[in-house]
Order: sequence, then C-alpha cells, then structure tokens
Amino acid sequence: MSGIYIHIPFCKQKCHYCNFFSVASRKLQKGFMEALIAEIELQKDYLGNEQVDTIYMGGGTPSLLTAVEINRITENIYMHFNVSEDTEITLEVNPDDISQEKIEKLKETPVNRFSIGIQSFFNEDLKYLNRLHDAKQAVFSVKGLQDAGYENISIDLIYGIPTLTKERWIKNIRSFFKLKIPHMSAYALTVESKTALHWLIEKKKALCLDDEDIAQQFNILLDLMNRNNYIQYEISNFSKEGFYSKHNSLYWLGGFYLGLGPSAHSFNGYSRQWNASNISRYISLINYKEITFEKEILSEKQRYNEYIMTSLRTVWGCDLEHIQNVFGRKYRDYCLLQSEKNINEGTMVKKGNKLFLTTEGKLFADGIASGLFKI
Repeated sequence: MSGIYIHIPFCKQKCHYCNFFSVASRKLQKGFMEALIAEIELQKDYLGNEQVDTIYMGGGTPSLLTAVEINRITENIYMHFNVSEDTEITLEVNPDDISQEKIEKLKETPVNRFSIGIQSFFNEDLKYLNRLHDAKQAVFSVKGLQDAGYENISIDLIYGIPTLTKERWIKNIRSFFKLKIPHMSAYALTVESKTALHWLIEKKKALCLDDEDIAQQFNILLDLMNRNNYIQYEISNFSKEGFYSKHNSLYWLGGFYLGLGPSAHSFNGYSRQWNASNISRYISLINYKEITFEKEILSEKQRYNEYIMTSLRTVWGCDLEHIQNVFGRKYRDYCLLQSEKNINEGTMVKKGNKLFLTTEGKLFADGIASGLFKI
C-alpha cells in the first residue's frame, strides 16, 4: 500500500497556532496548479508500481480549490500512477468554505472522505485560535456533507486551549457524538516557535497554556471515546470500526508515500525527501522541468528509531518480531531491555511479542519512545 499527499499552501488567513507552510494570499494559485500538474508527471516513477490506496489533499486550505481544480489533480494522478479502484480520496476543508453550492460542486469530484477543521464548537475558542468560522458553520459543515450522502467524515478538535474549560471540552466531545461522525482527530494545542501564538504569549497578549489542563482534558477524551465505542487506533485518532484513516495509518505503519507541492515530504522506505517551502521557487523550478528537494538517506538506526516512534503510538503496538526480522536480534534485545523500566512503572505493557503504551504512557509517548532509541 502506498499513498500520495498533495500540499495546497493557500489560506484566507493564518491561524495563530499553525506552523505548517502556507500563505494568506492566492495570487500564485494559477501558477501553483500548473507546477503541481507538472510535478505529478515528473514524479510518476517515485512509487514504482506500488498500488496507490490513498490520496490526501491537505494544507493550507484545500477547500479553496474549485471542483475543476480537484478533478484536474486527481485525473492526472490516475493517469500516471497505479491507483486502486477503492482508493480513499480525502479533502481537508474549513467550515467557512462549506456552502450548499460548494457541496453540490464537490459531488462532481471523486473525493470520498472529508476532514473538517472544526477545532471547537465554541466561538470564544475559535477566536483565540484566529479561526474564520463560527460554531454554527461548524455544525452546518458536518450536516451539509452528511445530507449530501457523505458518511466517511472526520473532524479535528483541539484541547488545551486556555479559553476551553473542562465543561466546554466535554460539550465539544458530546457535540461530536450527537453529529454521529465516525472519526475524530484530537490534538493538544502546542505553541510552536515563529507562530503568531508564540509571539502573542511572549508579549502577554494571549493566555498561556496549562499542562495540567491538557492532561486532564486528554484523560476525559480517552474516557468518553472508550465509553462510546470509538477505537483509539493512534494516540490522536479515534474511529468507529471500518473508518480508520487509510492515509494516516499508512504513515504510522511505515508505508511509502509521495508528497507533492511546496514543503511536501516523501518516503520510500530508505530515504526521505522534501520540497522547498517556497511557492515562487516551486513554480519556477517546475517550469524548468526539474524539482529541487532536500534528501536524507536513512541509516539503520534512524529507520529503527522511526519504527519505534510510530508503532508505539498505535493500537497495533511495537512488534518485537518485526524488529528482529528487519533490524536483527541485537535491536530486538535492546528494545526489550530498554522497555523494562517503562513496564515496571506501568507506562507500557508487553503482550506476547508486542509492546503497548498504557493510558498513562500515552501522555508521555514521545519521551518513552525516545528512551528506546538507538543513539
């Protein structure tokens, strides 16, 4: 299984917390589209003959694309890649872009899954995050797509927002249940350097985050999702059976993927490469029928470390037998030895040949994983 990610770098305005590459201007959108179509052809051999099971349009704000542009992108991908008949085609959308007219146009495209950036059902939280939509638009975006016959829908929610109380967080999750959505991605708000939120907090123009609130809200999330029969198949992702995100699962299970567009990353099992985070440069390079990207050949240690980092986050766990088969017995023994401390502390459990994080361990996933790394 392999996938294709397309980075659409345009936004109406930048959210305060966002550190993904995007620009709040669409003046280069036409040139970007031409460059993207050219890159699809230039990269047609990257995945070999691997079957493409997932196409994901992220950003930025992919819902700013027209139906004609979406169709042009997907038609060119089908033309140059071995795309499966039942491929998952996801479009990230913002609620303020979803009108009845937009939905009718989207029905003319092959998009069959939507990821809606709701973040909160409360206007005060949305204002803190500098989101353009309001709570009413958040609800309409879901119901509008459902009424149009779309079932495979996911929403993003953010916890740890300083304006988000425990009671409102519970209401956010209950709003999700009420709307009968099969998938949720829930993320803790983080303050990334060089973002507007970082600057606002530094200048004391925005409330600070509280680690205790973040931990409490994460535990509330786990409890409510479990009680309502959602599977936490990855630390930040919850789904009803049959609605796992194929694209996200591809990343966590070590599948190959091609990234198209400025700043997009690609991975083929042994190397990683990424395009420049600059739209003008991206357009000019494609015009010369070549792509300039940075590339890193991954060492055995790096590939092992990446497997540890991704596998521990999932419901499938870290497979010691897989480590032995791919990296050798010394890596398996090392991983098992390093995990003893976490098992004794109750942040990890061993079941058969697999290691899993406990509920407590999920709060410290990155730190626990790094403790198993080969340096």
